[in-house]
Amino acid sequence: MSKPLEVVNAVLNAGFDGLGPLCSATGLADEYLRDTRYADHEARINSLIHWETGKLFTTGFLSGLGGLLTLPVSLPAGLGVSWMVQARLVGAIARIHGHDVEEDRVRTLTLLAIVGDIGKEVVKQAGIEVSQQLGMRALEAVPMHALSSINRAVGFRLVSKASQKGVVNLSKVVPLAGGLVGGAVDALACRAVGATARRLFAPGLGALVPVSPG
Repeated sequence: MSKPLEVVNAVLNAGFDGLGPLCSATGLADEYLRDTRYADHEARINSLIHWETGKLFTTGFLSGLGGLLTLPVSLPAGLGVSWMVQARLVGAIARIHGHDVEEDRVRTLTLLAIVGDIGKEVVKQAGIEVSQQLGMRALEAVPMHALSSINRAVGFRLVSKASQKGVVNLSKVVPLAGGLVGGAVDALACRAVGATARRLFAPGLGALVPVSPG
């Protein structure tokens, strides 16, 4: 298995299965599904995105999980855990809409939600033609080897992003400011990923469109 595929599988497995004090994506979704205070799934997902985004502002939250996530390549721990938290959020959204997080299409759409606005480009580069509505229905006829190609392409994107020098420089120069800025960036990214996932897994919809953080 290639390193990019190993990276995305490690991120997905940690997000879907849970890591440290974080329960699995299915367990998280079931908590919301059992809560009768919500009028519908849309309300559940809104609350889910709000609370999961808020966790990323918590001092030491990501750093505390960094040592628990094992990746096949060297990546900044906080970045890898941030992707894991995003995967967990997307998996929970998929579960709320009745999907199995172990299903191959769910795993691929989770990765596309994480990369956001370049998702369509990744799909096209894998040689797959889809309609403007990219979601579970659009991937029904896509063979397994094509899904693996998409997953691998996302892995290359993540590894490339992690190799950029600017990822950790700020925290080295100004530790406190770096931590605050990093938390805000992670939270905004998580919110954008959640918004994209809501579109991807919405029944009958699922359009993948760029979502601007904030």
